[in-house]
Amino acid sequence: MIFVADAADMSLTVKSTMVAASPPTLKPRRPNFSCGPCCKRPGWAPDVLQTALLGRSHRSVDGKRRLKRAIDETKGLLALPPGYEVAIVPGSDTGAFEMAMWNLLGARGVDVFAWDVFGRIWLKDAVVELGLSDVRVFEADAGHLPDLSAADFSRDVLFTWNGTTTGVRVPNAAWIPEHRDGLTICDATSAIFADDIDLTRIDVLTFSWQKVLGGEAAHGMLVMSPRAIARLRETKPVWPMPKILRLKAGDDIFPGLFEGVTINTPSMLCVEDYLDALHWARSVGGLAGLIARAKANAAIVYDWIDASAWATPLAVDPATRSTTSVCLRFTDPALVGESGVQLMSAMSALLEQHAVAHDISAYRGMPPGFRIWTGATVESDDVARLMPWLNWAYDMCRAARNAG
Repeated sequence: MIFVADAADMSLTVKSTMVAASPPTLKPRRPNFSCGPCCKRPGWAPDVLQTALLGRSHRSVDGKRRLKRAIDETKGLLALPPGYEVAIVPGSDTGAFEMAMWNLLGARGVDVFAWDVFGRIWLKDAVVELGLSDVRVFEADAGHLPDLSAADFSRDVLFTWNGTTTGVRVPNAAWIPEHRDGLTICDATSAIFADDIDLTRIDVLTFSWQKVLGGEAAHGMLVMSPRAIARLRETKPVWPMPKILRLKAGDDIFPGLFEGVTINTPSMLCVEDYLDALHWARSVGGLAGLIARAKANAAIVYDWIDASAWATPLAVDPATRSTTSVCLRFTDPALVGESGVQLMSAMSALLEQHAVAHDISAYRGMPPGFRIWTGATVESDDVARLMPWLNWAYDMCRAARNAG
C-alpha cells in the first residue's frame, strides 16, 4: 500500500495497492497504549460498576463512607508515612497540583524544575498566574533532566517525578535531604504505583486515577505530609482564591478534607471504578507488584529499542528513562522535522488501521517518534506483540515514502 499525506491535515489516505510484506501474525489483545487516560486493568468490564452509589448524595453517610474507603485504601496501598493525609479533589492531577501551589506557596522562595510540558505549566503558574517574585528556574531540553543538585531546600521545590511527554523521570529521591526547611511539591501522576518513591522526602504529592491504575478521569489525589499540613494551616495567600481551589474554610482546613468530604460533587461512578482498581492492585501484589509489572513492560520496549536500527530513547541517560511512558524518537537525522512528523503520522495511522496500537504518537512539540504507555495495567504479552508491528509499520511507511 502507498500512503500520501493530505496537505491540509496530514491525515493519510490509501492511494494505490501493491504487493507488500506480510504484517506480523499476532496482535496485542488490548491495543490501548495511551499515556492518559490509560489502559484499564486486565479483566475490567462495566459490570464492576454495578455497586456504584448512584443517585445518592456524596455527603450522605454511605457516600462519605465510600469516599473515605477510597482514601484509606490509597493510604494502605502506598504505605504512607505516619501523619501523611490524603484528600480527593477536583480537576484530576492538574487540579491537585494547582491546589498545592495556590494554597501553599508564597511563604518562601521557589525553585522550579521543568523538563516536560506539564512541568513548564507549573512554572508558568508560579511566575505568571501567582506572580511569585522569588522564583529560580531550572530547565532542560527534551530527553534531559535539569541539575537536581542545584536545588536549595531552604526554599520550596517544585518538580514532576516522571515526564510523560519526554519519557524522562527522576531516578530516585536521594537528592532531597531528609531534613529541609522548604516543602517539596511533586507531580507524580505518571510515576506513583510504578516507581519506588521515598515518600518521606516528599511533602506534597499529586496524582490522578486515570494513570497507572487505569481509573477514570476528572478526580485528583492530594497527599500531604505533616509539614505541608502545618504550612496549609499557617498560610494566608495574598491572591484571590477560587472556591474550587480552596483547601481552607476561614482560618482552618476545610472540615473533613482528609475524611472523604470533597470540595465539589464527585462522580460516585468514578469512585467505584477507582475502588475496583485498588482491589485489583492488591491482587497483583500491591505496590511492589505494580512496580514490578511496569518495569517488566518498559524493559521489553527498551530491549527492543537497543536492537532497533531506526529508534532510540528520547531520554538520554538510562538512569532517567521512564518505566511508564516510554518515549522514542527516530535515529535518522533527516526525520527530526516535518518529514519525521509525516512518517510518525503514517505509522500511527497504519497501526490504528490494523487495531494494533492506539494513541502512541509523540506529544505535540516533542521530537517525532512514539510514546508507549507501559504502566501496570498493560499486559507484558501485549507490549511484546506490539514491537514487531512497529518495525513492520516503519518498513512499510518508509518504503511508501521512497516509492512516492
